[in-house]
Amino acid sequence: MINRQIVLASRPSGVPTPENFKLVENPVRELEDGEILIENQVFAIDPAIRGMLDDIQDSYLPAVPIDGLIPTMVLGRVVKSRNSAFKEGDYGRGFAGWEEYSILNPSNFAIENVHVDPTVPLTAYMGALGWSGITAYIGLKKIGEMKAGDTVVMSAAAGAVGSVGGQIARLSGCRSVGIVGSPSKAELVTGTFGLDAAINYRDTGDLAAAIKAACPDGTDLYFDNVGGTILDTMLPLMSDFGRIVVCGMVANYNDQNNPIPIHNLWQVLVHRITMKGFLAYEHLDMLEEAEAQLGSWIKSGELIALENVTTGIENTPSAFINLMSGVTTGKTVVRLNESVSTL
Repeated sequence: MINRQIVLASRPSGVPTPENFKLVENPVRELEDGEILIENQVFAIDPAIRGMLDDIQDSYLPAVPIDGLIPTMVLGRVVKSRNSAFKEGDYGRGFAGWEEYSILNPSNFAIENVHVDPTVPLTAYMGALGWSGITAYIGLKKIGEMKAGDTVVMSAAAGAVGSVGGQIARLSGCRSVGIVGSPSKAELVTGTFGLDAAINYRDTGDLAAAIKAACPDGTDLYFDNVGGTILDTMLPLMSDFGRIVVCGMVANYNDQNNPIPIHNLWQVLVHRITMKGFLAYEHLDMLEEAEAQLGSWIKSGELIALENVTTGIENTPSAFINLMSGVTTGKTVVRLNESVSTL
């Protein structure tokens, strides 16, 4: 059995290019005790991958070596199993790579046996019903301690996590405000997702004034997906005892050696702000609750899940490049073949 894989050909400088990746073929080895072989159906394409393509050592994610497999979250169907927790035909979701087949050991890694609802498209399990939605839910509910009546600001509000998070805030009885990077995204956030206001940071002459106008009573909870100047702008605008949830720093991902400085950090003291970073997979106690609530909202139509779907492993680099260029909306996923159902 031949496995097609995408590996790192060279390290990117700024936004990745096609030349940074190459398609290779390798045989699939035999399984050892405890392992499963999955035929991947969907890849989650996430900005955090970009940070692993640089030769950076002080990160929670290890750097990918040259000729190394590009890592990603996958959803795959079990085709062979030597692990009693998985049988052929099950669906496994876990951290693997840009490849058609993955060998995983559930005893060593967090591989989730996903009970797929046949009425739900497979791609949804990598987006709003996957770790993007789960991350938004955990970040708001547990880390941010969101409560009804809060004013919540969500950066990258048209992205994978932000598009779900802004709606969760709305559905939880909060004033929900999204920060985006284009007029079409602003229209999407208010017109489709139902947020109370959207701010296009690229077009507003005074971002702080625009945020103040959208949040006249201050911001109780800021969910940060981008860092950089938007985080710096938000700090003085927080309410006293406000909370900042740090989920991502996409503004720095394409140039990690030159991070954007934060000048207003002293406002953490002025407003007695609680600012906390988190990794969703460290809060598995919330997994069942998050999946149940997200699934209920999606089935009822109260939460709109948006996908940006690319087909074919050979097109995975272009999907990632588009994501890192800021031209996508919703969750970016790659389905390995056209038979995989989408939203």
